[in-house]
Amino acid sequence: MASSSEPAVPAASHDAGWIDKYLEHVRVERRLAPRTLELYSFHLKSLVDNAAEAKLPLDRVQTAHVRRWMAKLHASGREPRGIALVLSCWRSFYRWLGHEGLVGFNPVQDVHAPKAGRPLPKALGVDDAVRLAELYDPEADPWTEARDSAIVEVLYGCGLRVSELTGLDAQASGTARGWIDLDALEANVLGKGSKRRIVPVGSKAAEALRDWLAVRGECTGLAVSQAVHPESAAALFISTKGMRMSSHAVWRLLRARSLRAGLAAPVHPHMLRHSFASHVLQSSSDLRAVQELLGHASIATTQVYTRLDFQHLAKVYDAAHPRAKAKPENDK
Repeated sequence: MASSSEPAVPAASHDAGWIDKYLEHVRVERRLAPRTLELYSFHLKSLVDNAAEAKLPLDRVQTAHVRRWMAKLHASGREPRGIALVLSCWRSFYRWLGHEGLVGFNPVQDVHAPKAGRPLPKALGVDDAVRLAELYDPEADPWTEARDSAIVEVLYGCGLRVSELTGLDAQASGTARGWIDLDALEANVLGKGSKRRIVPVGSKAAEALRDWLAVRGECTGLAVSQAVHPESAAALFISTKGMRMSSHAVWRLLRARSLRAGLAAPVHPHMLRHSFASHVLQSSSDLRAVQELLGHASIATTQVYTRLDFQHLAKVYDAAHPRAKAKPENDK
């Protein structure tokens, strides 16, 4: 005899309602942007699809299921960052279900995305780096041109971080964070962790620095608009307002200078540091020396430049070796 009670509603029929309520929750409580809500909806639909394929309601999903689905995503070519975003969405959804008393545990809690491969640092080719360093604009203000040229030469020639560059003083003193010794052709730098190191100053950088120091104190024409500020009097590089150059100002001038040089992409200070490391390593193959010059605490940090060096060698091989590329059959 059929039961007089209503048939039980399959648990899976609750899934769509849960997702709708959750999306409304994050829209109101977390004020997510429409685009983010759209992504959440998309990722949660994929969760429902995976669960349906496994013939599971969402409240029966286990950690093993989530790991399996993530492995499929990874095998399909999804980047680790994209997988991490999917997991973040699912984890947040199950956390909300737990707060609502709808599930007993979060099956996504201990699932993590694969580690993303460390991206290669962006470095200029030798020709582009030299073109940037040798740029000269006869129509530019001579004072600014001398300063900007010296900044490029020191960043590229010494491999400094932008904070190390802006911290340089023109002369050594008891209060200087760093300074340039042109007689010894050395830069004394205060790096990360308040660690000091000495970096050689090449002939081109030294020449540009002497040109800059010769005009640094001038306050005429389009140059310094007022006297050098007392607190910035010791600074090696100063702005047109007489203040010590900021990191942001160095970023701006490099971007403008790289565009004037006709480079394909805007240059930033760390790109010149990467270029310094890559080019020295290409020429010397001395990883330990590059580590010392950059001030890396661990050689593992420096080893990323060996990948750049290999890319350079691979390009040389492809261009030069007669067997690098298979000859087309119809090529006679």
